[in-house]
Amino acid sequence: MQMLQMQLEVGVDPAEVGRARRWARSRLVGSGIGADEPVAETLLLLISELVTNAVVHTGCPAVLRMLFPSAPAAPVRVEVADTSVLPPSPRHADRDETGGRGLELVDGLADRWGWHPEGAGKQIWCEVDRGAAAAILT
Repeated sequence: MQMLQMQLEVGVDPAEVGRARRWARSRLVGSGIGADEPVAETLLLLISELVTNAVVHTGCPAVLRMLFPSAPAAPVRVEVADTSVLPPSPRHADRDETGGRGLELVDGLADRWGWHPEGAGKQIWCEVDRGAAAAILT
């Protein structure tokens, strides 16, 4: 199966999260995923959470990758690689805390997610099944 891959380098400035979201939104539309598709908003939220984790919690630059398979029902994959060797650490935030829910959101929204060492750092990835989102709407 052929795969369209796009990537963006992300700096350590928290403002980079918004830039990554805008970049991803334009790439989703260019890949054939309509802005009004539920999967688009899900992917944007996942991208926002993963990039935020990389930028805020590691203090390292990161690379955001989006992989779009040629088959329309195949899963879309998002990867964020950074240079920190520390594994992701899910937290359970208290009700009043303003942060600490990122990986819980990823776990709840993605069909699959995980991480593995990559080079001198790690990669966190998630996948969203386009076919499952379409089936829910019909």
